[in-house]
Amino acid sequence: MTDEPLAFSPDQFSGQARIFALPNLVMFPHVMQALHIYEPRYRAMLEEAIEGDRLIAMAVLAPGWEQNYEGRPSLRSTACLCRVATHQKTPEGTYNVLLLGVRRLRLVREMPPKKLFRVVEAEILDDDPPDEEPGAAAELQQRLLAAFKQAMPKIPDAYEQLDQLLGSQITLGMLADIVAYTIDLDIEWKMRLLAECNVLRRTRLLLEAIAGRPAAASPRPFPPEFSMN
Repeated sequence: MTDEPLAFSPDQFSGQARIFALPNLVMFPHVMQALHIYEPRYRAMLEEAIEGDRLIAMAVLAPGWEQNYEGRPSLRSTACLCRVATHQKTPEGTYNVLLLGVRRLRLVREMPPKKLFRVVEAEILDDDPPDEEPGAAAELQQRLLAAFKQAMPKIPDAYEQLDQLLGSQITLGMLADIVAYTIDLDIEWKMRLLAECNVLRRTRLLLEAIAGRPAAASPRPFPPEFSMN
């Protein structure tokens, strides 16, 4: 297993993103996702990333992808730029990797197909912090934590872990991304949350999504691994 530096600065991004596209996984900044990479195109993508900036964009395939999965099906326009945190090559030549989400991306246009994998010109989307409404941000953070606790009453030690999150002084935007990744929501909700850069609007949207979840829905194991970077 090879560990990589996790710190990220936007000037490390070239403006062209290697695309790892899946139909049903919406990645968010500040969380980690384990993946097993076995397709030749994605193995080539990872190997280039490891030799270079260690950046990969987790994108989501648009509806209708089933007709052309092996080709270049349409992508949803918002993605998550990720850094390779760890990677391990198996005896079969596949890879086990751990990706850390670092920034939102807007996909602008796809580059000509010169490699096995897809490359897209993209722009980093920065959060619009709630500096002008500190009172609103604090109130929304409390509401979000309360809603999150209510949504996962059967997870052992969850309340204590949430209180630890509060004690770590994470921002409202980071907390919203962690909750959005962890909670079981349909893909359309998650894409709306990923695309929303205004932190207050994102949190209110997330609260709406949590309130509308079916009673039987269950969250992912908590907490997901995340980074303060």
